[in-house]
Amino acid sequence: MYSVTACQGLHLSSSVKYRNMFVSVFLIWLFVLFIFILFKSQRPKNFPPGPPILPVLGNLLNLNLENPLKDFDRLSKSYGKVFSVYIGPKPAVVINGLKAIKEAIVIKAADFSGRPQDLFVNDVTKRKGVILADYGPSWREHRRFALMTLRNFGLGKKSMENRINDEIQYTIKTLESSIGKTLSPRVMFHNAASNIICQVLFGTRYEYDDDMIKVIVQCFTENTRIANGPWAMIYDSLPIIHNLPLPFRKAFKNAEICENYVIHLVNEFKKTRVPGEPRHFVDCYLDELEKRGDDGSSFSEAQLIIYSLDLHFAGTDTTSNTLLTGFLYLMNYPHVQGMPVFSVGAIHFGRTF
Repeated sequence: MYSVTACQGLHLSSSVKYRNMFVSVFLIWLFVLFIFILFKSQRPKNFPPGPPILPVLGNLLNLNLENPLKDFDRLSKSYGKVFSVYIGPKPAVVINGLKAIKEAIVIKAADFSGRPQDLFVNDVTKRKGVILADYGPSWREHRRFALMTLRNFGLGKKSMENRINDEIQYTIKTLESSIGKTLSPRVMFHNAASNIICQVLFGTRYEYDDDMIKVIVQCFTENTRIANGPWAMIYDSLPIIHNLPLPFRKAFKNAEICENYVIHLVNEFKKTRVPGEPRHFVDCYLDELEKRGDDGSSFSEAQLIIYSLDLHFAGTDTTSNTLLTGFLYLMNYPHVQGMPVFSVGAIHFGRTF
């Protein structure tokens, strides 16, 4: 009996010893990790000043994640026109004032020609496309190709103006049919801008109630909201949550839906295209792809899918939001609603009113 009790006591003593050892190792590892994160969160030498940085969180507690503009203005009064903040562990430099912005964008344009590599956006776009791609060979190749091809299809020419005028007629019909009813001008302007760029990219105009345009416009709108919201910041700051079923996963689902639409269109175009006789942007890209072959360039069919969505988004979101802003101002200031008509008339007929 005594020997059994002694063995049990020895076993318990050994278990407690190993448990204490494990706890000690874990606490030491936690302390080392904390010190590492603390030092990693310090600003590099000659980096613009800014508020104190917290480990992991950075300066997120200093900012209103819904709209940080007022916080940026407040911080600029404390740290100057050029200061830095950390969005989680990611550093960002904020520039305020015309003089500082002009120096960065105009005087030192070559030094600032890259794009911020946002982890969330890169993962959603699979690091393809051109709009938010970093400055480099792929960006230069695709930008050059896009400018040349879009000009061939009317960018900056009379033919593009004709497309816009044609689409305006559909917008007017939408407004007339909505008299006395509620209307979402955001959806209307997104549909109009989307249709104009669709004619260039895919050679097709879609009715406003067409499933494709409705789904793609909705996906673009949702992804813009997510990318500019708090969940994208949290995604960038905490890699451990990337695969969790959180709201940012909606952006990946939306991107997949849009890609499937474009893949279907590209496959249909490949069946009917005539090499050397492009009907639209996608045909031009397929011609370029055949011409280049395996030359090691960044051109590929996978790139074409994201590239088309990139241009579609760029041709839709900025234009529609600009129109929406003008529409909002005209609604809030009814006394100036007639002024744009007079201005357009003066330009069109060469008269001064």
